[in-house]
Amino acid sequence: MLMECSDYGLTRTLERDNLNLNPLQRGGVLPAAARKALYEFGDGYSVCDYCEGRLDQIPRPHVNSFLDDLADFIKADAVRTVHGAREGKFAVMHALCEEGDTIVVDGNAHYTTHLAAERNGLEIVEVPSTGHPDYEIKPETYREVLEETLEETEVKLAVLTHVDGNYGNLTDAAAIAGICRELGVPLLLNCAYSMGRMPVELKTLKVDFVVGSGHKSMAASGPIGVLGMGAEWEDLLLKRSPRHEKKEVELLGCTSRGAPLATLMASLPYVRERVSRWDEEVERTRYLVSELEKMDGVRQIGLRPKEHDLVRFETPVFHEIASSHPRRGFFLYEELKKRRIVGIRRGQTRWFKCSVYGMTDRQVQYIIDSFREIVEENRD
Repeated sequence: MLMECSDYGLTRTLERDNLNLNPLQRGGVLPAAARKALYEFGDGYSVCDYCEGRLDQIPRPHVNSFLDDLADFIKADAVRTVHGAREGKFAVMHALCEEGDTIVVDGNAHYTTHLAAERNGLEIVEVPSTGHPDYEIKPETYREVLEETLEETEVKLAVLTHVDGNYGNLTDAAAIAGICRELGVPLLLNCAYSMGRMPVELKTLKVDFVVGSGHKSMAASGPIGVLGMGAEWEDLLLKRSPRHEKKEVELLGCTSRGAPLATLMASLPYVRERVSRWDEEVERTRYLVSELEKMDGVRQIGLRPKEHDLVRFETPVFHEIASSHPRRGFFLYEELKKRRIVGIRRGQTRWFKCSVYGMTDRQVQYIIDSFREIVEENRD
């Protein structure tokens, strides 16, 4: 017997009914214009009505002019959309490296950086962080590891996580880019948690490549990512097939299309505007940290002061309550859910990650007050 559509659980009211603290999702909430585009272009290959073989040159919808605007937004010489930041990383590694080559990667790198390298058959040398509690990637440490590696072998590419997904640490990308230029190693900057949330400009940072995530940080339905590059890399990365002359080999011809691309396009004006208010987001995050840390047993982990909206807290106070609570580790999730706050994983009390990106001051205060209430009501 065939199942009805509703039997697959295809309903979701989480964003409409709750305050969502999940940092993975805060930057991907669609504005009204993108929701309209999602409806208009939900059909498969719906952006391809006027395609003549090149996704980046489609005139209607205006994909061609959108990519020009996107390149201007991130100050890159060339931009392509990809299926996600991971596919962008893979494409750069595949274009620059051969199997067995060595790359240098920061110790806070996302797992997809490792998978992209592994899929390309590359050797990974890791730059360690400072460890608990800051987990900082220092430029001088990056230099030491890069220089030591260059003494032993050629390094085809350096990769740096602009803002990591564990601690929300903003790295000094400009300083590390300068080191890489001095040592003759191209740098790929992973901006999955920064491009679309905060200002990211390839030419200002002087990096060779940037990748971003539409569904994490650019208010797109996804999966979709952004790959930007300097002009000197266009011929290599965007080379065309000798058999199919319109198709770019590293991108396998066409990348993300339909609703993911349409929503990314529709959201660009909105994303531009919210990036201009990044300082407000940082101040709101710092206020959250300062207020929650007034409670005994709550401590922010990562660099201080916060320079990004993703925050990791160590929360022994909630773990202590969980040890004697009838619902054990599930109590925090359930107490928050009663207050229509979601995004903290079920069973998680020792620590959690959160973000209030895009929320109002009133909403942030409500979240702070809710955490305080939970402690007061459940502590012996």
